[in-house]
Amino acid sequence: MLKHLNFFFFISLIATSSLTAQVDRVQISTFIQNFSKKHDIPTEEVKAILDQAVFQDEIIEKISRPAEGTMTWGRYRKIFITDERAEAGVNFWNENRETLEKVSTDTGVPVEVILGIIGVETYFGKIKGSYNVLDALYTLGFGYPKRGKFFRSELDHFLVMAREEKLDPTKVKGSYAGAMGYTQFMPSSYRAYAKSFEEGGTRDLMNSPEDAIASVANYIKVHRWKKGQPITSKATLTREITGLRKQALRPKNKVVDYTKIGFRPEESLNSDLPATMIILDGEDGKEHWFGMYNFYVITRYNHSKLYAMAVYQLGELIKEKKEGQ
Repeated sequence: MLKHLNFFFFISLIATSSLTAQVDRVQISTFIQNFSKKHDIPTEEVKAILDQAVFQDEIIEKISRPAEGTMTWGRYRKIFITDERAEAGVNFWNENRETLEKVSTDTGVPVEVILGIIGVETYFGKIKGSYNVLDALYTLGFGYPKRGKFFRSELDHFLVMAREEKLDPTKVKGSYAGAMGYTQFMPSSYRAYAKSFEEGGTRDLMNSPEDAIASVANYIKVHRWKKGQPITSKATLTREITGLRKQALRPKNKVVDYTKIGFRPEESLNSDLPATMIILDGEDGKEHWFGMYNFYVITRYNHSKLYAMAVYQLGELIKEKKEGQ
């Protein structure tokens, strides 16, 4: 059988000769050798899988202009904070109420935060991605030098994950960056944070909302969610403030440091809590928000203040609609 695989390998090289300049063939060969040695898997087996990967120009184009890097908060918000998406979140909550409540109680992560993440990531499972994950990681690992090292590492994790979870690596679908399932975990995150809701069960983030709920909460908990503490509060300005430099996502100051210079939170906040100032370009101009430590924790899922704010606001809107039922 391996002889036949090698034959088709050479045929595929001829058929895709126009693409050889787009990927680093030396890196592919090195990856195969290193992966084989590291995981004690025959090189022929690794090669047979990678031979089925297809380089996609579209993936390079998409990753070169991610939404978080090109959109204002005003535009970004319109995509994710909608009544339709919130209603879908309420339905998802109703369908998975017992799971959500148990996971939230066990981890300390609020239901609305779990829902906000799944809602922003995949519209509660409706949009999980249509790209072959193997194609995505192959394209980015060997044809995108800017972040090739990262994606080659994710390809390594993906091939191992496929064996661990008994998945066909050529059939798994996901985003153009290789993120998968309800949670849009990258392969390394899947291996590190995915959980089965049922004790001793398999970790099925592709099809199981229960496992997705457990896994999102586990990710947030492991990244040191502070139970019972606030996430953010919109700030109003009591006086004109100029010269405020860009603030880090991780809080380095306290609430009181900002209230002293003219920022007032709309909700009551403990003045000694760690905080940063989140500045967004909204539809009606600049928005200022107190970013608490839990806001920073959400950005560990996606390192974008737009993403974390969308998660927060979608979760709050779902909670409001749920309570109004």
